[in-house]
Amino acid sequence: MEIGVPKETKDQEFRVGLTPSSVRVLSDKDHVVFVETNAGVGAGFSDRDYQKAGAKIVATAAEAWERELVVKVKEPLKTEYQYLQKGQLLFTYLHLAADRCLTESLIESGATAIAYETVELPDGKLPLLTPMSIIAGRLSVQFGARYLEKQQGGRGVLLGGVPGVQPGKVVILGGGVVGTEAAKIAVGMGARVQIFDINVERLVYLETLFGSRVEFLYSSPAQIEAAVPEADLLIGAVLVVGRKAPILVSRDLVKQMRSGSVIIDVAVDQGGCVETLRPTSHTNPTYVEEGVVHFGVPNMPGSVPWTATQALNNSTLPYVLKLANYGLEALNLDTALAKGLNVKNHQIVHPAVQQVFPDLTQ
Repeated sequence: MEIGVPKETKDQEFRVGLTPSSVRVLSDKDHVVFVETNAGVGAGFSDRDYQKAGAKIVATAAEAWERELVVKVKEPLKTEYQYLQKGQLLFTYLHLAADRCLTESLIESGATAIAYETVELPDGKLPLLTPMSIIAGRLSVQFGARYLEKQQGGRGVLLGGVPGVQPGKVVILGGGVVGTEAAKIAVGMGARVQIFDINVERLVYLETLFGSRVEFLYSSPAQIEAAVPEADLLIGAVLVVGRKAPILVSRDLVKQMRSGSVIIDVAVDQGGCVETLRPTSHTNPTYVEEGVVHFGVPNMPGSVPWTATQALNNSTLPYVLKLANYGLEALNLDTALAKGLNVKNHQIVHPAVQQVFPDLTQ
């Protein structure tokens, strides 16, 4: 099969769909990989690295897109909609629930779109979302600590504190992969940490990891309303597979936070769980609203592309191989991959996305 790897176009997105190592595995199986020139440079991979692995380097995005299977990292932007075509297999992060325009374009194109974030194992785990969730969770505290610095617009709080001075408080909404990884870093820094979740069993499990170093609370409106105003750093880590994230923090609640506090919403690519938060970019990552610093970069792992690209490929390569070997038949052979299917034959097929856009569902 011919496989295309275009260069990512999202602001400061330095990850790439396939590493040279992955290309070599595909080439050894007699697949031909077409990589847009300089697609991997930001992640530390040169065109020469890809050529050594067996790839063909192409000069334009169009040449990479004109393939049976296109492997990316982030969703196509409006400038890339022109490349979507009937019969094409697109394998990437999509997050359609927060992007009506892309959803309509995929439907119109006739392309078959499989989303990394909805590939789901029988036990409910999300194998292609997990590696980036781990990275985003860890980065959320790293970025949060930075933007709490006075020079970055924050209130000047050191999360770990010092002897004689209370450490900063980190409130994490959601105890999944993102929330767990955020807590690891926050605890390591010495911050006071609270995790909220609606799954009591998950909270019990997290207690076995953190013990008394973290406070575990059931996520109810009253509990959140009590905790958020006291947070120096608020992290949104809510996930509802395929759907928009629920709003857990209202504007009125944000108003009650101290001036210079920081909000990092990792759920922003699914709409976000904080009412005042909107998507930003690595170029302009923050803005201040109601006196609070908001960070809403939807491609946080793009800031560590060398690590993130390899972590992502470790998980995606087995599925890419199946798609390359069997085409659409791979969906019948792998139930987890089948759950990743979002759009096919001009129709939305993923149930969660159908619920978000009932008027687009036939």
